[in-house]
Amino acid sequence: MKYSHNDTELAQQPIGYWAWAASDAVVTYIRAGLSRFGITQPQWWVMAQIANTETDGRTREEATAVLQGYLAIGDALAPEIDSLLDQGLITLDADKRLHLTTDGADRYRQCAELQMSIRAKVHEGITDEEYVRTLKVLQRMIHNANGKAWHH
Repeated sequence: MKYSHNDTELAQQPIGYWAWAASDAVVTYIRAGLSRFGITQPQWWVMAQIANTETDGRTREEATAVLQGYLAIGDALAPEIDSLLDQGLITLDADKRLHLTTDGADRYRQCAELQMSIRAKVHEGITDEEYVRTLKVLQRMIHNANGKAWHH
């Protein structure tokens, strides 16, 4: 891919296209990596919420509430949770709280390692300062367009 280094030309480029192109490229790259482990990106999000909870597991409702802002998936998490249960990667206890199984914890660790390597690859040649500045610019554009964004 050829990159334009002409700042005047770049300043006239549409943010909608570049934000979409970046999102599409990164999400496609992440999903391809996770698919090698038989995991979808929404399943990864659910597993991460279960693995990183400070309480004793999460209910479906708690996981969905935390993740509902991700790509506006909301109720679409139910089949992802069901698939993880069917695969034996998570389990539901008597209190209806979700937990990783031993196999699920192993798969989670593998995917977490993959995610760290994907992040390193995607961020290659980009300083933390550049990355933070880019996020702040995008946040401001979202605000200026009266949009909503959520991530913690």
